[in-house]
Amino acid sequence: MSKATATKTEVPAPQSIDQEVFQFRAQFDKRSPLDEIVRHGAQDMLQAAIDAEVEQFIADHGVKCDEQGRRLVVRNGRLPAREILTGAGPLEIEQPRARDNDPDKDKRVRFTPSIIPQYMKKAPSLEEMIPVLYLLGVSTGDFAEALEALVGEQAKGFSANTVVRLKEKWTAEYDEWSKRSFESQHYAYMWADGIHVNVRLEDPEKQRQCILVLMGATPEGKKELIAVQGGYRESEQSWMELLLDLKHRGLQQEPELAIGDGALGFWAALRKVFPKTKEQRCWVHKTANILNGVPKSVQPRMKRSLHAIWEAEAKADAEKAMEHFKEKFEAKYPSAWERLEKDREVLLAFYDFPAEHWRHIRTTNPIESAFATIRLRHRRTKGSGNRRTSLAMVFKLGIHAEKRWRRLNGHQQIINLIQGKKFIDGIMQEAA
Repeated sequence: MSKATATKTEVPAPQSIDQEVFQFRAQFDKRSPLDEIVRHGAQDMLQAAIDAEVEQFIADHGVKCDEQGRRLVVRNGRLPAREILTGAGPLEIEQPRARDNDPDKDKRVRFTPSIIPQYMKKAPSLEEMIPVLYLLGVSTGDFAEALEALVGEQAKGFSANTVVRLKEKWTAEYDEWSKRSFESQHYAYMWADGIHVNVRLEDPEKQRQCILVLMGATPEGKKELIAVQGGYRESEQSWMELLLDLKHRGLQQEPELAIGDGALGFWAALRKVFPKTKEQRCWVHKTANILNGVPKSVQPRMKRSLHAIWEAEAKADAEKAMEHFKEKFEAKYPSAWERLEKDREVLLAFYDFPAEHWRHIRTTNPIESAFATIRLRHRRTKGSGNRRTSLAMVFKLGIHAEKRWRRLNGHQQIINLIQGKKFIDGIMQEAA
């Protein structure tokens, strides 16, 4: 063949990051040819972790006993076996069950698995896995090895350069997202929390440093991630900067109600930036705060009394339940009553809002559940890392979780709320 007719060897064009991720995910989705011994080992370890979780649940509720001293919360067999798809192939898992035999149905506790959620059928996607690994302190060069241990040998092709470019891309997305406009936006409800997670902020010695998170409910009843920003949980200044930034970007309409933990510096900032917004303290945090100050033998009874307050159908009934709590516990446990009494009004604020929304606005559960993946990591990483990248990882987890957030119950009532309609004990009042 002459030089004239020889064809040139074509150099393949560089692939985009999206193409590389797509190809890797295509490999990831295939069943792994890993050795059966490894697969069974992984299955045994996962089953052991699930069994340990239900045993811990039963131990935590060991104080619940009947008049004969027999435990009310006990094991109740197993659910039918189901397969969980992972990079190591399908793992067959049997979910153990727990049963509460309390004769009072309203007082029964329910076991909800966290390791393998009830409807989970495959391992978390890479969109969640990579941010979690980063927040746990895995360095870029170790990502391929870490992913290989989690999803199988296919991860060997996932290079450090791909991870670097993914992080750069997500950081750029976070920067753009953090500058978006809020013109004409109106959030009926706003949930606030300062989340202590395993992030690599500039000063790891400052234990109070955390990530400030805001979520909101739109007029259509959809939950949205509003802000993710580094700061200090108890700092009024940190929250003030966050809220003023939102206002500067167009969020002029004040939320109808804000929900959060009483320990946040958020409240002082909220009163200055959005003075008309009503406040609702989280009942889960308040309950834990009160129970932590009393003996364990008293906690079950006191917890039932607290539940009787916020589960009351009307505010007047809740007030009566609160006075009953005082009669029962003030003499022996004055600090418990003081902690409850000081937040009386902001604990019962939800009664002035639609009853359909009460389950959503009595607690900060929307944020708690959304960031459960990273909230459980308590130890801080040793490296200083990069603050912007850490925030981008939390943002990415939040946006990924947002796709699964369901609309508020009775979302049609939000329009009535925004229009100024009055609600008493959760029922909209007709105009006179």
